Amino acid sequence: MSRELFVLTYGALVAQLCKDYEKDEDVNKYLDRMGYDIGIRLIEDFLARSAMRKCRSYSETVDVIAQVAFKMYLGITPSVSCSNTTENEFFLMLDNNPLVDFVEELPPGRSSLCYCNLLCGVIRGALEMVHLAAEVTFVQDRLKGDDVTEIGITFPKRLEVKKHKRNK
Repeated sequence: MSRELFVLTYGALVAQLCKDYEKDEDVNKYLDRMGYDIGIRLIEDFLARSAMRKCRSYSETVDVIAQVAFKMYLGITPSVSCSNTTENEFFLMLDNNPLVDFVEELPPGRSSLCYCNLLCGVIRGALEMVHLAAEVTFVQDRLKGDDVTEIGITFPKRLEVKKHKRNK
């Protein structure tokens, strides 16, 4: 599918959701859930196509998301910054967000709409499938008048992986 077709289809989806749901919060939740469902499936394709090895730190994980995953699926490479000394909170700065190529502003009366919330769900779903819990939110959005588009990723803890004991 071409990038333009995808972007236009996504715009039509968001427009339809705005008609179906009165509250921006409901649209945001729907987009996040849809993205999450995509992310839990997309990670398999990503791992197969990229041949990535296991990341050893949160910092390395976020770098892979920015430099490999975003490049592979959206054709962009966001810059990454870490905001704290515990190195569990990161920001992806999108200089160019392809999902808003044909969007000039949010629909009237939709000031709390997170138009690209699908991206947050995709990242969260993919990370969860590799046993990393994450809170992923839009911190800043050019569609809301901010200077940049910025996605925040916070890793509160590592998901527990149960190891099965072998029966002897």
